[in-house]
Amino acid sequence: MPFEILKTLSDETFKKKVMEISGENFHKCYQCGTCSGSCPMAEHITLLPRRVMAFLQLGHREELEKSNTPWTCASCHTCMVRCPRGIDIPKVMEALRLLQLRQNINQIEPSSISKKEIVDLPQIAMVSGFRKLTS
Repeated sequence: MPFEILKTLSDETFKKKVMEISGENFHKCYQCGTCSGSCPMAEHITLLPRRVMAFLQLGHREELEKSNTPWTCASCHTCMVRCPRGIDIPKVMEALRLLQLRQNINQIEPSSISKKEIVDLPQIAMVSGFRKLTS
């Protein structure tokens, strides 16, 4: 999927915020694709980790906010372990989630879950899901 590289599309404040929250320098990524090749969630995400790093480097906030990748990331750390540059990609994904949650944008709405589903779902899964997916 082609995308435009324009200075006007770059959100420098967003880039700084992601770096500040994650503590990671995503500019170290040189797009080798090892993270994407080893991601167990690759078939379920809209942007592969390599692409997320590229959009971050360019400051394309809009593309990243449309993506389900930070929300679907399993935080298994496979990408980080295999990254030749040592970038902790799950920390970057967490930062992207936090920035959206700070805008009060929930990925799931607890009130929309039926009472039957609440009874049937494992409580630990619900609590961890609410912590990750709601503001």
